[in-house]
Amino acid sequence: MSTFDRLAEIVEKFIAAIALKKYSLYVMDYGAPIGYRIAAKYPERVQSLIVQNGNAYEEGLREFWEPIKAYWQERSPENTEKLKYLVSLEATKWQYTNGVRNLEAISPDTWTIDQHFLDRPGNGEIQLALLYSYGTNPPLYPQWQEYFRQYQPPTLIVWGKNDYIFPAEGAYPYQRDLKDVEFHLLDTGHFALEEDGDAIADQIRQFMTTRIAERIKL
Repeated sequence: MSTFDRLAEIVEKFIAAIALKKYSLYVMDYGAPIGYRIAAKYPERVQSLIVQNGNAYEEGLREFWEPIKAYWQERSPENTEKLKYLVSLEATKWQYTNGVRNLEAISPDTWTIDQHFLDRPGNGEIQLALLYSYGTNPPLYPQWQEYFRQYQPPTLIVWGKNDYIFPAEGAYPYQRDLKDVEFHLLDTGHFALEEDGDAIADQIRQFMTTRIAERIKL
């Protein structure tokens, strides 16, 4: 069953299997609605959030999402056909290269390996089902925002500001609900780690050794 509720259940079972009681959540893209489902359900377990191009606000669903919103409203053959290109090689490569500073810094292995698995028999239908299930996430945004306001997890935002899928308009609202938030917009695209992995790793290291280590001592 290709739904975000089911994906969250699977991650929950993994957390239980390894007996993990406290953790920081690194959420990105589809991982954000999975992580926020878990965080809202078990807020006492979450020590911090690291958010990389992961949406929790209506402001972050802009032009890219218009044909997908139409699909949520009517799962018609016409609306379905408009989205099938999203599993094509051209679209996969675009996700890695759109908005980056230096195309030569992005290894072709990224989209080539992804496409190999996207091309598996039946996977196109699975991806369409997940796109449809993404429509269950915006109604939960108020619940997740209430979680932010009530529990105030220390949060590091490292966001590729040139991302057309999850643009920077979706990053700013976190500052509205979170008091302890470190905010970085990076001059890169959707998969920010591909171009700015070292910088993001440094920011995470500093964040965890200051905000979180001191919080654990308390």
